[in-house]
Amino acid sequence: MDDKYRVPAIERAHLILKEISLHPGELKLIDLSRTLAINKSSMYSLLLTMENLGWIEKETGETYRLGRELSRFGHAAMQQRDLNESFHKEAAISKLKLGESFQLAKLDGKEVLYIAKEEALTPVRLASEPGMRLPAHATALGKVMLADLSDEEMDSLYRSDQEPFPHLTVQSITSLQALKQSLEQIRQQGYALDLEEAVLGFSCAAAPIRNAQGQVIAAVSCSMMSLQWEQKKQSCIEEICNLAHKLSE
Repeated sequence: MDDKYRVPAIERAHLILKEISLHPGELKLIDLSRTLAINKSSMYSLLLTMENLGWIEKETGETYRLGRELSRFGHAAMQQRDLNESFHKEAAISKLKLGESFQLAKLDGKEVLYIAKEEALTPVRLASEPGMRLPAHATALGKVMLADLSDEEMDSLYRSDQEPFPHLTVQSITSLQALKQSLEQIRQQGYALDLEEAVLGFSCAAAPIRNAQGQVIAAVSCSMMSLQWEQKKQSCIEEICNLAHKLSE
C-alpha cells in the first residue's frame, strides 16, 4: 500500500485494540503507552475517542477491555458470512429446480447492494454481480426490503427526492405515492415482483430474509427472461419464498 494513503491514527487504534484483546482488563493508559511507544497525550486522545465510540470500555481500576460496539460488529460480520454461505448452499438447489439465477442483496439507504449470486446457465446473462447497486424503488429486492419500513421512515428516506424518481425502464415506479401503494401490497402478500421495472425483458420475484426479531436484514430474488416468466411465475414465487424462509433465523 502506498504510504501516502495510510492513516496513522487508525493504525494506532488497531494496535491498541489488538493489545487490549490480548490482555482484557489488565492494561492502563500508561501500560499501553509504554508497550506501543505512543506518548501519553496521544494515547489519551485515542482511548477517549474509542471509548466514546463504544469500541473499548474503561473498568473501575482504570484498565480497558473491548467494548460492546466491537462485539456488535463482530456478530454482524459472522452473521453476514453465515448468510452468504447458507445462501450459496440453498440457492444452488433452487437454481437446479428452476434453471434460473438467484441473487442475495441488502438495503443500503435507497439502494440495493448485491452481495452474492447463484447463476444458472441461461441464454442471456443478467448483470447483477456482487457489489453492484441499483435504485431500491425499481427492483423487487429493493421493494421487498423497503416494505419493512413505516410510512414515516419512507418519508424521511425519500424526502429530498425530486419526482419523478429516476427510472431504469418505462415500467419503473416514479413517485413516492405509487411506491407506497406497491409496498402495501407487498406487505400483504409477503413477496415483491419486478415486471421489467429494472431491466427490459426480465422479470423477477423477491422475498425478505428476517432475523430472530422479525426484522428484514436482506432479501433473495429469482430473475428470468420475461418469455419464461408466464410459465414459471408461480413456481418462482413459491421457491423464492421457501428460500427466504430457510435463510431467515
